[in-house]
Amino acid sequence: MKIRRYIKGDKIIWIVVLILLVISLLSVYSSTGSLAYQYRSGNTFFYLFRQLKFILLGVLIIFFVHLVPYRVFSRVSVFALYLAIPLLILTIFTGTNINEATRWLEIPGTGLTIQPSDFAKIALVMYLAKILSVNQNNIGDFKGVFGKISIAIVGTCVLILPANFSTAAIVFVTAFSLMFVGRIPVKYLALFVVTGIFALSLFIGGALIINKEGRISTWKNRIEAYVDGDSENYQADQAKVAIVQGGLFGKGPGNSTQRNLLPHPYSDFIYAIIIEEYGSLGGGFLVIALYLWLFFRAGLIIRRSKSTYGAFLAFGLSMGLVLQAFVNMAVAVGLVPVTGQTLPLVSMGGSSIFFTSMATGMILSVSWGTKEDESHKVESQKSEAESEADKSEKLKVESQKAESQKLRRTEFEVNG
Repeated sequence: MKIRRYIKGDKIIWIVVLILLVISLLSVYSSTGSLAYQYRSGNTFFYLFRQLKFILLGVLIIFFVHLVPYRVFSRVSVFALYLAIPLLILTIFTGTNINEATRWLEIPGTGLTIQPSDFAKIALVMYLAKILSVNQNNIGDFKGVFGKISIAIVGTCVLILPANFSTAAIVFVTAFSLMFVGRIPVKYLALFVVTGIFALSLFIGGALIINKEGRISTWKNRIEAYVDGDSENYQADQAKVAIVQGGLFGKGPGNSTQRNLLPHPYSDFIYAIIIEEYGSLGGGFLVIALYLWLFFRAGLIIRRSKSTYGAFLAFGLSMGLVLQAFVNMAVAVGLVPVTGQTLPLVSMGGSSIFFTSMATGMILSVSWGTKEDESHKVESQKSEAESEADKSEKLKVESQKAESQKLRRTEFEVNG
């Protein structure tokens, strides 16, 4: 199998990702039946092949990105962040409004839409990993280190916040976690949290003053619906029904009934459909275990990494990915208010799969890069040992020659 020579990095992560993609294909096909009858004259295979196309492109993205040495990501991190910021600004003013939220930019001439916030999450982690790694010796520098990363984080979150509170919150928590493991002083972390709360309050207050509530009214309704158990929340209620009907072992693949009632069973609430069809044991716990396994394997990569940048990059990307997954699953089971988060590598869509695949490829790049560093170190140590052995052997031969010459001179003097 020649292709195996080109598949590098942690094999377990590859297996977990492929299993999640298979689950995605099955679940999307099952949950898009009503969508197909509504928009595609009952052609249920349309969304199946569409998702298959996205999955294959996602695998290609993982493959090509994981072959890029992870140190390259450090070199382009500043450029990536400088590209993400204008895209976020452009989204606010000219973005496409889907489901009452302006989160998408349409690629001219293709009809495809992307979420710049997905790219911004990756770019920000790349940038933070670089700043933290090159400043470990002066990590307490308020202006040079903390100031730089605070401006980048707050700026990114503020630009994401108007259309997507949950994504901004995930970015904020991921960045905070990265700062914590990056040894930023606790007093600075406390200041960072206060700054974040102040920025959020300022945004909400300003929106209320000018009477343009926009997404704030949506946040308010969702929080009130969650806090008040008697309030009606159609999406959350239907998701709970799906989970209850699924039980422990599920109703079987393709036998979901709630897929016809849930507004977005193929994206935001796909986890509820998975449980309904495959059960809490066969579907629910399996998906949770896969994400936890992925995070665990990323932790092993971080532990083995000799590069500070590689360790920070793998931690930030895996943290953001798994955190998003658990937010999606928590919404489906009613643990948190409804948000617009998709289930990474599982929910239907191109933008989400593409950028999640990019992040996964970068984690795998750190994985095989760490192995390469270890092999180079072993080879270097072996070379040094061989060099020392050669030097010792050379000294031994020279010593023997000198001893032989000394004996010859002694014999000559005695005979003479």
